[in-house]
Amino acid sequence: MNQRRGITFALGSVFLVSAAQLGMRWSMIRLPVPEQWLHIDSLDWRALAVVIAAIFAYALSMLCWLAALRDLPLGRAYSLLSISYALVYLLAASLPLFNESFSFTQSLGVALVMLGVITINTRPARAPEFRSAP
Repeated sequence: MNQRRGITFALGSVFLVSAAQLGMRWSMIRLPVPEQWLHIDSLDWRALAVVIAAIFAYALSMLCWLAALRDLPLGRAYSLLSISYALVYLLAASLPLFNESFSFTQSLGVALVMLGVITINTRPARAPEFRSAP
């Protein structure tokens, strides 16, 4: 088990899924309601391209996640996914193109999530014990 490689893949998954979420949000603001998607003249082709790129980012994120699970204990790896919640919130609220707002309670929640991630990942990881089948 290579912990550094596992963390690298887990963080790659976090950044890809965060970018995909933000890309989806940006696109959905610009695309018409689904009933109008068949009318080609009303589509924003850039937004549609971003949706397709976001879907590929989700797929690549899943591949990174699978690679991370080879090298990290599940409890540690899964806690790293929580970083994406904080990252998406902070970027969506700080970038004007998303028109999201900061709130004290949401910021407190993000801080608690990050504190949990730090707490879980600063304790030493134990090597997994493999049990032999009876």
